[in-house]
Amino acid sequence: MRKTVARAMLAMMGRRYDYDTSYMRYMLDTSPNAFFRFARIADVARHREEAPEAAVFAAKLVGALAQDCGPCVQLVVNMAREARVQPGDVAAVLRRDADAMSADAALGFRFAEAVAYRLPHEDDARDAVRAAWGDRGVVDLSLALVISRMFPMIKAGLGYAKAC
Repeated sequence: MRKTVARAMLAMMGRRYDYDTSYMRYMLDTSPNAFFRFARIADVARHREEAPEAAVFAAKLVGALAQDCGPCVQLVVNMAREARVQPGDVAAVLRRDADAMSADAALGFRFAEAVAYRLPHEDDARDAVRAAWGDRGVVDLSLALVISRMFPMIKAGLGYAKAC
């Protein structure tokens, strides 16, 4: 019964975002325990307390871009559209053009790039996020960055990243 509901939800997600969920179906069929534990990550992926949507989605996009997974990047773009993030911010993150982003998106982008690539100004970027949105903002963006990297890595580990 649980697997039937999970399959239906994966099918809905696939249609809603035009996203191939075959790696998740594989996990469900191969190791239902692993799948249902992994599925809890969806709640973490939606976490946001202080940082604005534009900053959170900028961090998610940086994470997906860092993993070089086009379908996962497109999924985050589609989710950002659904969340009504300004299209100009999304496009600017994809171009890595911080000057063309809103202040919130640019701050999220700069933080995520600094952390993802361990750039020398990582501490400064973190301090800027903390100054803008407090420690919860740092947590928001850190989770957004790492979770958006996790999905492509699982996909690759399972052998489903060929289209990436």
